[in-house]
Amino acid sequence: MARLVYVDTSVVLARLQAEERQPPAGFFDAALVSSRLLQYECWNRVNARSLATEVGEELDQTLARISFVELSEPALRRALQRWPVPVRTLDGMHLATLLFLIGDGHIVSLATFDDAMARAASRMKIPVLQL
Repeated sequence: MARLVYVDTSVVLARLQAEERQPPAGFFDAALVSSRLLQYECWNRVNARSLATEVGEELDQTLARISFVELSEPALRRALQRWPVPVRTLDGMHLATLLFLIGDGHIVSLATFDDAMARAASRMKIPVLQL
């Protein structure tokens, strides 16, 4: 089974906004996966900042490189349970999807620039990539 990299919103937005922090070259050529939630979060941020004209095409191209997991009932049920550390609502949905993939037998690491998300994943023994 291929190793998967679970991409969170911070990584995609960093790429679009040409932030100082960037994933390494070739990162978006790996076997990438995320919750469908990622698409909504990214477009919400792009539209809120009126950047669709500037980065919309690049966002679509970036999202096309990612395999999406729909918000499934098992992941939604897990998101309702207690976490070992406090998590924000959408982070909980991403973590629940990650745990769903791991429970399904996939080898998955998390790619994030979000320190709170990385800490939560580490507490749950989910490997976090050092970007």
